[in-house]
Amino acid sequence: MTSPALSAPPIRVLIADDQAMVRTGFRFFLDAQPDITVVAEAADGEEAVALARRLRPDVCLLDIRMPRLDGLAATRLLAGPDVVDPLRVVVVTTFDLDEYVYGALRGGACGFLLKDSGPTLLAEAVRAAANGDSLVSPSVTVRLLRHLTAPERKVPAEPSAALTDRELDVVRLVAIGRTNAEIAAELYVSLSTVKTHISSAQFKLGVRNRVEIAAWVWQHGQLRPEPGT
Repeated sequence: MTSPALSAPPIRVLIADDQAMVRTGFRFFLDAQPDITVVAEAADGEEAVALARRLRPDVCLLDIRMPRLDGLAATRLLAGPDVVDPLRVVVVTTFDLDEYVYGALRGGACGFLLKDSGPTLLAEAVRAAANGDSLVSPSVTVRLLRHLTAPERKVPAEPSAALTDRELDVVRLVAIGRTNAEIAAELYVSLSTVKTHISSAQFKLGVRNRVEIAAWVWQHGQLRPEPGT
């Protein structure tokens, strides 16, 4: 008897990068994964948006510096706050610049990955995005959280958020990069319970994904970096 996991359709991915060698490398590795298939490639942002809207892939991997339309603009068109049925976008770039990180996440991206992160992390980012999670390169995460916890960016917690103690436990673990499975193990609850708490927290906080949950936690001083990080 075939298990549900094995019978699930593969994650459909679109790759957009103006360098043919990068697209070929990404396709070669991702197509080798049993649960991932590349359904389209684009050499510029406009082509990426058109293909994504037509094919509705599960995950779009977008470079930032592309001709005709850059990756940040393409991300806003595919996953931005005003998009009725947003796609899941992971920005993959060579350039580790704050303006790119914030632009991508504000534009609706559910992941931000540096090209030198390696193929394993690339596959993990695709799987995380397809599952409604997010993955940000570790080096970027530390700097992002430092920025979000800077004194001038701290804002008081909103009473309307009214998260329960258990929801706070969950979102704090989300903010330090724990997966749903890791949260379930750490809190001794089921995976479905974790997902329920995350969905409830997203609704109460008015956020759309795990990146925005993490931002809320750090911006409101609910969790601080360890000394020396």
